Amino acid sequence: MMLVTGGRPALEFTRVVVVGTGAAGLSALLHLAAAGVDCVAVTRGAATDSATSWAQGGLAAVWDASDSLDAHVADTLAAGAGLCDEAVVRDLVASAPGAISRLIEAGARFDRDASGDLDLHLEGGHSARRIIHADGDASGAEMERALWAALRRGLAGSRTRIREHTRLVDVLTDVDGRACGVRLLGADGAIVDLLADAVVLATGGIGQLWPVTTNPPVATGDGLAAAMRAGAQPRDLEFMQFHPTVLADPQSRQRGVLVSEAVRGEGAFLVDRTGARIMTGLHALGDLAPRDVVSAAIMASLRRSGEPHVLLDARAFGADFWERKFPGILELCRGRGVDPVTEPIPVHPAAHYSCGGVAATLDGRTSVPGLFAVGEVASTGVHGANRLASNSLTEALVAGDRVGRLLATGPLPHAGAPMERAAQATVAAAGLPGLKSAMQEHAFVERTEAGLREAAAVAAAMGSGPWAVDDASLTATNLRACAEALLAGAIARTDSAGCHRRLDHSERNAA
Repeated sequence: MMLVTGGRPALEFTRVVVVGTGAAGLSALLHLAAAGVDCVAVTRGAATDSATSWAQGGLAAVWDASDSLDAHVADTLAAGAGLCDEAVVRDLVASAPGAISRLIEAGARFDRDASGDLDLHLEGGHSARRIIHADGDASGAEMERALWAALRRGLAGSRTRIREHTRLVDVLTDVDGRACGVRLLGADGAIVDLLADAVVLATGGIGQLWPVTTNPPVATGDGLAAAMRAGAQPRDLEFMQFHPTVLADPQSRQRGVLVSEAVRGEGAFLVDRTGARIMTGLHALGDLAPRDVVSAAIMASLRRSGEPHVLLDARAFGADFWERKFPGILELCRGRGVDPVTEPIPVHPAAHYSCGGVAATLDGRTSVPGLFAVGEVASTGVHGANRLASNSLTEALVAGDRVGRLLATGPLPHAGAPMERAAQATVAAAGLPGLKSAMQEHAFVERTEAGLREAAAVAAAMGSGPWAVDDASLTATNLRACAEALLAGAIARTDSAGCHRRLDHSERNAA
């Protein structure tokens, strides 16, 4: 399928196109620019507008002698509820320290302890301190800064161009089904076909399917939807991770203020309105249980109490500790009228990270030749049914580095001319608020078949027609496509695993 755009798009040519400039995309571009590959980087906003920049949590890797690669693997498999690909997990865990060391060599500055060693944090699901942070809770911003600075230095004399404020419409394919470029929507509304021999999707996730999310506004599933229209195989879309501790702010429908897992790693704990600890007796790791476990416990507590939120108590930290360790979170909470130094933080789960995506290897290969996917848009088998905290930035770094090396050094077969596929009309943007409400009500932390089918009916009823491809219609079209695929997977998976919790099928199905 391809979206109807009308008219004949202008034609441009390159060898490789990379869509997205977060951690995964920038990591790939570093190699392509250094190798002199003719390449265009396409980004929907400015070059540094990405989910990476928003990430508070850090990068997970084994650094301490008391830790081990096997322990990191075991923690990842446990968090993923047995549905990870163990071989891929082992590959990632083994590759993580080297990838992060290269990032540090490129200029990234991470927090150090008094002895000058990396300051290691503890986060949910981890059995050891192995998370590195920058400026306490601004790890993603520092990672984006360092990668972008390194790329900017490498752009001089390279054949790589950055195309900002340009949006992916479709992945183009030739008569053999090979990816041969992308169709783009410019800020001026012009449609351009950029032909290429390889397409790398690093477009992020689908968090904007829910009314409150920790994701940036650009997380509208553009890469996933375009890949599916091009025939790429999606995987594990029902496993959407809901972060358990997002500031409950009923007056706001803007960015959800994420209260990092690291806050609980330093001793904060969840309580209900009576002050009773929520996680007591529910998991061996208590408040640092994997995110799916904590989110489910919060929702069960809210069902019993009828309250709109629970409370995260970190008052014992004191002002100095808050200002030193978590200055960004402190500022964001105070900006919404909550002072964590003197009062518990009202929190509620919110849409956070898509554990599924376009089925891909760790070097980005998908089921469509010439099409690669890295970062959150990809499903490599690392995360299984639930992502272990801080594995995602590490995965983006490793996968982006690998696809960049692959395309910079290996032979690149020439793609054929693009062929038109069956036409698909765009979706009216007016139906998007109703879809988001249905996803929040029926495809949130707790699910039932009846509710999932009701949400699917809302998605199916969104009107489609001969509307022009513009920013609003493209967002609605892509989010509906992602919702329909996610809901189909959630209906078909008649058991509970990780962050897919079926109230009508609460037990794991061994088959």
